Amino acid sequence: MSFDNINLIDALILTLMTLALYQSISWAQQKWQLIWLNPMLFSTIVIIPYLLVNNIDYPSYRDSTQVLNALLEPATVALGFPLYQQLQHIKRYWKELIAILALGICIVMIISFSLTMLLIHQTEIAIALSLKSVTTPIGITLTERLQGDSSITAFAIMIAGFSGAILGPIWLKFINIRSDIAIGLAIGTGSHVIGSIILSKNNLNQGAYSSVALIISALLTALIIPIMVPLLLPLF
Repeated sequence: MSFDNINLIDALILTLMTLALYQSISWAQQKWQLIWLNPMLFSTIVIIPYLLVNNIDYPSYRDSTQVLNALLEPATVALGFPLYQQLQHIKRYWKELIAILALGICIVMIISFSLTMLLIHQTEIAIALSLKSVTTPIGITLTERLQGDSSITAFAIMIAGFSGAILGPIWLKFINIRSDIAIGLAIGTGSHVIGSIILSKNNLNQGAYSSVALIISALLTALIIPIMVPLLLPLF
């Protein structure tokens, strides 16, 4: 662990501050049942100005909180627990799940790509925005492979994750979607890891299907997008 630009005391302060901030917002969200009060989003909103005011650059903050970063991988793997619990039920519908998710990926990709090309006619941005609904590593890798703008992809993925996690459950409730399967697939496909984490906290069945959608969508996107982009480009 390297702390070239920050000492150990500051590193401890930043780590504890991050944990305390996240836990405080999480407590407030649960106490008042405010879906929009997302701990990850509002922690980010508070931490960024703090770093700017105190002239702490991101590499220094990242190095000082490496203990938290190290927990990301096991936390992501833990999303597979609800999937394991519902495995027998999921096996029964695996063909339908793949078909539904493949159709959803194609529709979202075509709409995102087409609207971007029609409005600003920038191929790099259109490719980047078409990959907003997968996890960051896969999205960035595919964007670079297709010669898109990976920085826009990273930003779009973050926005899609937060907005889907916050607004998705509200919208699904508004249109009277009650099925755990439908809710899980919708949130997992649209807001990937962030949405899956939130669903798993409240409903393991929804979290299981959200994890399924997250995994299958990532695999299908890696297969479908490289085929779809060359087919759509000549139309614009």
